[in-house]
Amino acid sequence: MDLLLELLSEEIPARMQAGASADLKRLVTDGLVEAGLTYEGAAAFATPRRLTLALTGLSGRSPDLREERKGPRVDAPEAALAGFLRSTGLTREALEKRSDGKGEVWFAVVQRPGRPAMDIVAEVVPAAIRAFPWPKSMRWGSGNLRWVRPLQSILCLASTEAGSEIVPFEIEGLVSGNTTCGHRFMAPGRFSVTGFEDYQARLRKAYVVLDPAEREQAIWTDAGNLAFAQGLELVSDKGLLAEVAGLVEWPVVLMGDIGAAYLGLPPEVLQTSMRTHQKFFSVRNPKTGRIEKYVTVANRETADHGATILAGNGKVLAARLSDASFFWDNDLRTVAVVGLAGMGKPLESVTFHNKLGSQAERVARIAALAREIAPMVGADPDMAEQAARVAKADLCSEMVGEFPELQGLMGRYYALAQGLDPAIAAACEEHYSPLGPSDTVPTAPVSVAVALADKIDTLTGFWAIDEKPTGSKDPFALRRAALGVIRLVLGIGTRIPMSRILFGTKNPFGSKVEFELFTEKVLETKLTPNESSEVAELGEDLVDAQMRSYELCTDLLSFLHDRLKVHLRDQGIRHDVIDACLAMPGSDDLTLLVNRAEALAAFLKTEDGANLVQGFKRANNILAAEEKKDGVEYSLDPDARLAEDGAEAELFAALDLARREIAPLVAAEDFGAAMAAMARLRDPIDAFFDKVQVNAPNAMVRRNRLCLLNRIRQVMGGAADFTRLEG
Repeated sequence: MDLLLELLSEEIPARMQAGASADLKRLVTDGLVEAGLTYEGAAAFATPRRLTLALTGLSGRSPDLREERKGPRVDAPEAALAGFLRSTGLTREALEKRSDGKGEVWFAVVQRPGRPAMDIVAEVVPAAIRAFPWPKSMRWGSGNLRWVRPLQSILCLASTEAGSEIVPFEIEGLVSGNTTCGHRFMAPGRFSVTGFEDYQARLRKAYVVLDPAEREQAIWTDAGNLAFAQGLELVSDKGLLAEVAGLVEWPVVLMGDIGAAYLGLPPEVLQTSMRTHQKFFSVRNPKTGRIEKYVTVANRETADHGATILAGNGKVLAARLSDASFFWDNDLRTVAVVGLAGMGKPLESVTFHNKLGSQAERVARIAALAREIAPMVGADPDMAEQAARVAKADLCSEMVGEFPELQGLMGRYYALAQGLDPAIAAACEEHYSPLGPSDTVPTAPVSVAVALADKIDTLTGFWAIDEKPTGSKDPFALRRAALGVIRLVLGIGTRIPMSRILFGTKNPFGSKVEFELFTEKVLETKLTPNESSEVAELGEDLVDAQMRSYELCTDLLSFLHDRLKVHLRDQGIRHDVIDACLAMPGSDDLTLLVNRAEALAAFLKTEDGANLVQGFKRANNILAAEEKKDGVEYSLDPDARLAEDGAEAELFAALDLARREIAPLVAAEDFGAAMAAMARLRDPIDAFFDKVQVNAPNAMVRRNRLCLLNRIRQVMGGAADFTRLEG
């Protein structure tokens, strides 16, 4: 049998429709399956006024069930038996005595007859309606039912080859039936249906397009054709398309004109204003790039072919664009008088965070850091600093005050209006990027310097005040900032020692000169301040502050590494491969780290690589076990003169050759060639384990062979820490 369910209500917000149709499908199908029914296919649809679910191949009744349950022993206390009887719903006489090999126990045979699908649907659908997870819902009248908007009718129809039948149930005074209604204005009368195909066809005759995907396609096709007919093109906006398709049941596409007085506004301003306030699509002239017309979607056909609708929309749009034009003109006058830096003067009184100062103080930190980063990314330090000082000035503009989503972009326009270098103007827009995993990454050097400085200042600042992400909570979007740093660095392949940048920024972490002195005299010598007269010269308070800065830097670098693992995992690189590379020197250089990880991942996918790793693990496991048993480390250089077997001598020679080859390749960061050189160790290592007994009776030979295993670990460890690999 097939099942058709429609829940007709007042208008459902467009943003909720897709989720609601999915929830209806999930709740109903899960309930039916749990009750023992099966089905072949399910499809859910949504329009502004209705949620619809169509099931095909639904079984006519649930199967008969026979379940055997083992109970307590026959001689168990009465309380245990009474509990078993309550759980099964049987009497003592219905139980069976059986032997389980250890004695006699009670067994219950519970039989549950199947039920008609109609009865099950009549229970599942009302339960789904009552449990529906609307983001926001309401009550109406005197009932207790909650729905996103008042629910008006329920159609629930079961169809078989013999015909269709209403699935009878009632919820809060609403009785299920086999009727629905069409378009609110063009065909409001009710009509009966016999099944899904009849329902969909009759809805179309009543000016309702049931499938939202079909409505989207119709809007996009008709709008594109209107634009093409006038030599224009429709500006793609998938989010708006989905929203508009959720506002209409019968889409009628109309094209209107934008007043000539507003055509000089930046295209993004026109597009944002029309999209945000009017839900209009922008129509662009491909020759000039200007937005010249708009497309609106009505929910009905009219006798005047939409002329009245367009006239009304034109008046509202003119008022909106008049405001935008006023903001634009005022902002340009401000830039002409005081410049973009002067426009940003009010940032001095805007608090960024009560523990991190004002936005102006943050801009000063970003500017200092951008100057420091600039040489590392090929940017001019003066230009990077200047770009950072004006990059956030547009936050004080009237246009961004009205349309916050235009921040950065308006900064670019105002910078160009002032006559600033185009690279500075581009940095004003691009320094916010990337905003997410799919956002584009800037590559212009000045933009990269300012973008990195912006994100690193955010990370170091919130780390310094101990506002780190916890679990799923990340109120300051620090994970996104960390991913942005990673994508920026990897995007241009730049070589930045992140520990020095994090530790050396002009922020609560300290300064670069102090970092170099601190690492040289404290960390590298592993001395405490009291143990080093040289460090004492720095002053105890300074050393304490630097130690805290170093700990914060280390913790933040670990956070960046965690985000890098997620980023690389999406590209198919295992987390243990990254761990094996993180253990190597230079792990704060993200580009170096990724190059090493990619080479190791490619190496492990080869047969030689996989087998060599197994040989390494065998050597490492034997060595670790023997060192633990003997209480010593076998770290001395093995003596090739003690080799008693040809395979042993060959391994000595192969390791010596590999060590000479691998070290310079790693130093040159040619990790692919280093892995290839390492692969040549596979056969000698395999032959050694096949033909040589490591724990030889002769103690000297045994010790020499264990030291030889340690050399395997040392030589391979020059490229990566293979002990971190799983499996």
